Amino acid sequence: MTLPTNVTIVEVGPRDGLQNESPVSTRTKIRLIDLLSDTGLSHIEAGSFVSPKWVPQMADSKEVMQNITRRASVTYSALTPNLQGLEQALDAGANQVAIFTSASEGFCQHNINCSIAESLKRFEPLMVQADKYHIPVRG
Repeated sequence: MTLPTNVTIVEVGPRDGLQNESPVSTRTKIRLIDLLSDTGLSHIEAGSFVSPKWVPQMADSKEVMQNITRRASVTYSALTPNLQGLEQALDAGANQVAIFTSASEGFCQHNINCSIAESLKRFEPLMVQADKYHIPVRG
């Protein structure tokens, strides 16, 4: 087996670290991402384009992504569960999108309201569309 010679570390704190906490102001999120950008990180997951009904803490992801101070050396990504999320991420200026599923049927049903097979099927049109716009997809 050949192991990879390098890995990419993605800072997901602005998304994963805040999505289950009490709401944080848009201004604070922007400041957090700007400060993280200053540390030399190369990849920051800045938001999530999911239903605000289920994850209200991420409802301002477009505003956050459009107002951060972008560094040329940083890739700013967004979590996108479906084609609608991809369109929103593109509109917000994401350099990369992240897709997700689960290894557990129960968790997949609970987290994204579908089976693993259904979640993989949802990725097909998203990946075709992302390819059209030359946007990398991270899984």
